[in-house]
Amino acid sequence: MASTRDRITLTGIRVRAHHGVFDFEREQGQEFVIDVSVAVDLAAAASGDELARTVHYGELAVAVAEAVERDPVDLIETVAERVAGVALGFAGVEEAEVTVHKPGAPISVPFEDVSVTVVRSRA
Repeated sequence: MASTRDRITLTGIRVRAHHGVFDFEREQGQEFVIDVSVAVDLAAAASGDELARTVHYGELAVAVAEAVERDPVDLIETVAERVAGVALGFAGVEEAEVTVHKPGAPISVPFEDVSVTVVRSRA
């Protein structure tokens, strides 16, 4: 089992997608910002200096972006769950923490950001 102290973190993956409950969100789309942190045992990769023994963060970033871009849904909670599933699909990942930010959310009061965070582990 991976030490949850060992983590690979990607912050601020920007993706244009069409999620939301309102028609204009589905039609016009907007930017979503994704943070992903995965728990993976990094000792073997570090000791042998071998990419094959860790999670390739470039591939993880592409997979996350593709997951966010596809199949519009109403809730960013659903997007976060989808991204967590993608991250857990990488070999060696024992836990994924995913935050989906929706800085352009249709909120009637001034705000900086709205986000949801999920933490999922391998069963």
